[in-house]
Amino acid sequence: MATGSGSTVIGESILINGNLNGDEDLTVRGRVEGTVTLSKTLVVEPSGTVKAEVQVRNCIIAGTIVGNVTATESVEITKEGRMVGDIAAPRVIIVDGASFKGRVDMGEVDVGAERPSPRALSRPSRPALAPRAAPRAAPAEEPAAAPSAPPRPPAPPPALGMGAVKRKVVVRRK
Repeated sequence: MATGSGSTVIGESILINGNLNGDEDLTVRGRVEGTVTLSKTLVVEPSGTVKAEVQVRNCIIAGTIVGNVTATESVEITKEGRMVGDIAAPRVIIVDGASFKGRVDMGEVDVGAERPSPRALSRPSRPALAPRAAPRAAPAEEPAAAPSAPPRPPAPPPALGMGAVKRKVVVRRK
């Protein structure tokens, strides 16, 4: 049943088995099995069940989806929604009370540009190891050093917290 707003509704007593393709919004109140490919939004209402591989722009799940959902914009699972399958979308909303079993892929994330990794934050700083004795150049070849500030006392080692890693250093002698 098509409505005047560019949306199609699959009623509660309807079962569709096959491939659905379209360029308008689709609201499922009944059952759909197969594949669903839309250039717009799929809404699965509380009475709706979709057992399909889904590729859409947006997906709002208030009913049940069994299958993988790929969305170019967003996937939202409401409080009444249930989903079993994987989600691939740049924006995923799973509301408190929703039921979800699967994996979520939100695309590539550039962690380095935003903030340091949790591992880097928990890594204790290590004191610098003295280099092995190496032949030094004659003092006349070294550039003249500008007056420098007095050396800082070494910082105390940070306390080991949850998740901190102790490292064992092995020194090999010749």
